[in-house]
Amino acid sequence: MSQQQISLPAKLINGGIAGIVGVTCVFPIDLAKTRLQNQRRGQQVYKSMIDCLVKTVRSEGFFGMYRGAAVNLTLVTPEKAIKLAANDLFRHHLSKDGKGLTVFKEMLAGCGAGMCQVVITTPMEMLKIQLQDAGRLAAQQQKPVMMSPTKLVATNTMLSRSYNSGTVVTPPRAVSATQIAKELLHTQGIQGLYKGLGATILRDVPFSMVYFPLFANLNRLGKPSPEESSPFYWAFLSGCAAGSTAAVAVNPCDVVKTRLQSLNKGSAEETYSGVVDCVSKIMQKEGPSAFLKGAGCRALVIAPLFGIAQVMYFVGVGEYIMDNSPLSLLSA
Repeated sequence: MSQQQISLPAKLINGGIAGIVGVTCVFPIDLAKTRLQNQRRGQQVYKSMIDCLVKTVRSEGFFGMYRGAAVNLTLVTPEKAIKLAANDLFRHHLSKDGKGLTVFKEMLAGCGAGMCQVVITTPMEMLKIQLQDAGRLAAQQQKPVMMSPTKLVATNTMLSRSYNSGTVVTPPRAVSATQIAKELLHTQGIQGLYKGLGATILRDVPFSMVYFPLFANLNRLGKPSPEESSPFYWAFLSGCAAGSTAAVAVNPCDVVKTRLQSLNKGSAEETYSGVVDCVSKIMQKEGPSAFLKGAGCRALVIAPLFGIAQVMYFVGVGEYIMDNSPLSLLSA
């Protein structure tokens, strides 16, 4: 690998295309994951992933399953591109004389990739979660019961207007990612978009440390010889296996991140002051099993997402585009 010149623009294109294709395919499952993770004991609106998707289509229509997809599709290109390209670059600089990397160095490269991607991941997840969880809050509030005023983030006044009354019979006013971003920037500054940064780092860094070494070693098993690349189907299967394994391994961190980044709360849903407070309250009120909420959904999301990403990467779509366009000057 150290003998090859790394074309960064080509790798960014690969990561971007893979992210767009993958997100389009699995976004409804990601929406179900977010809603299941935000449910509290005794306030379940959805029983399972399938139940969540069926109820979403019934109440919000088919495109209700793609709430928040626009912000994800917009930011997933730089997010996935940074993750894959950064890992590749770190592996390149950690390798010596074309020799293979040790597992420790593979984990180190993954750690670096995870740290780089949170710059994009945190605000992307922050905006996406508000849009994804709106349907769950609306469904919960339409139950024929009297509810106390909901606990909301005080600064997020625009988004809280629909939730401060007693008996709620209508769904909250729809807002866009742009409106949410403007409100957060106006009231809290840039740190508003980076709420939950610590939890995001705790999720994404271990994920990358597990995923990239595991993928590299699984993919190596499919090579006909050390000099040849593995077939594309093996790269896909390796990406799926490594992605789902890493996703389940860090799911507790994903639950904490989702809870921290949810600005609006349903009736009797507690707020959290930080990672430690969130972990403590979940353990006390919901038990250890709460940290595995949405684990199956997350595995189903991540597996094809990274399988597709690795196929794009190894087929070399970005390299083909760069070699056949004026942009090829950038990689010279």
